Amino acid sequence: MTLSSFATSSVEEVASTGPGIHFFQLYGWASRQLLSFVDTPRLYQIEADIKNRFSLPSHLTLKNFEGLDLGKIDKTNDSGLTAYFAEQIDQSLNWKDLKWLQMITHLPILLKGVLTAEDGIIVSNHGARQLDYVPATIMALEEVVKAVQGRVPVFLDGGVRRGTDVFKALALGASGVFIGRPVVFSLAANGEAGVRKVLQMLRDEFELTMALSGCCSLKEITRNHIVAPWDLSRIAPRL
Repeated sequence: MTLSSFATSSVEEVASTGPGIHFFQLYGWASRQLLSFVDTPRLYQIEADIKNRFSLPSHLTLKNFEGLDLGKIDKTNDSGLTAYFAEQIDQSLNWKDLKWLQMITHLPILLKGVLTAEDGIIVSNHGARQLDYVPATIMALEEVVKAVQGRVPVFLDGGVRRGTDVFKALALGASGVFIGRPVVFSLAANGEAGVRKVLQMLRDEFELTMALSGCCSLKEITRNHIVAPWDLSRIAPRL
């Protein structure tokens, strides 16, 4: 489970619900008190939020930062959360800030938002809603995996909708995938039961894909199981 900085439940509350690996998405807050992290140095334009005049309901708070001075969210703004976010994020973040974060925690740190081999290590385009025409993460994955050369795990998010998508990501070298919208949509539609159902569907589809591909274990999923668009020029003469 990956918990957002903007979550209205605390890390402790989520962790208490059951076992498993827990991630926390820490944004690049301007205040060192809020543990700045290289993730969002510039605010993206959430056009849907502005169109729908989205604002944080008055009874909800950012639970992970209770007791800290975060300022006030303008609930009269076209997108109060967006305006608030713009004021709080440090736009001057650099690699030195990441070094500082490494010095104050023993927790593993994963960089999210990778789309080239120069970056690391969660291959993500933030749902493709920050910048028009960014490449699909599955297209950038293999380049990043090759650059990493097995030194650290490489994960992927974005566009994972079927078990076959999970299979393709693993075949291209990902250690695992993160799932966002399918979980959010199923939660909105049918609560906890909806989330359980969509996760089971993905698991069943993935296991079926493995079986039909002749794979009895995760280790048997290899690059040879898929043909990517960039492979076509290489195999065309044989066709």
